[in-house]
Amino acid sequence: MAHLLFRLRHVTDEEAMEVRQLLDAHGMDIYETQAGFFRLGVDAIWLRDKRQLEDAQALLAEYQTERQTRARQEHHDALARGDAPTLWQRFTAHPVQVTLVGVAIVILIALTLLPFLALG
Repeated sequence: MAHLLFRLRHVTDEEAMEVRQLLDAHGMDIYETQAGFFRLGVDAIWLRDKRQLEDAQALLAEYQTERQTRARQEHHDALARGDAPTLWQRFTAHPVQVTLVGVAIVILIALTLLPFLALG
């Protein structure tokens, strides 16, 4: 029976391709499923042979650690160069979106605190 190995929802195309290549390079017997038109299924990479499960999980854990280290280093380098977007830069690039998110946060906080404020 197949085992769910790696969910592809909210994963960039680059990361998904790297995972596929990693698993193929190590001879893992995998296949992929799509969620479908109504998103009722699951976008994922599945492992056919359960005997390879420990090796595949170890490969993915090592890959995720390397990817996290690389992403943190890229972010640190961007901060050092001054290329990392600040809140002000994001606001000037997308003022409506940032404003709507701010309003939504205020509304959620107000709705959360409203019952407690009504007690007083």
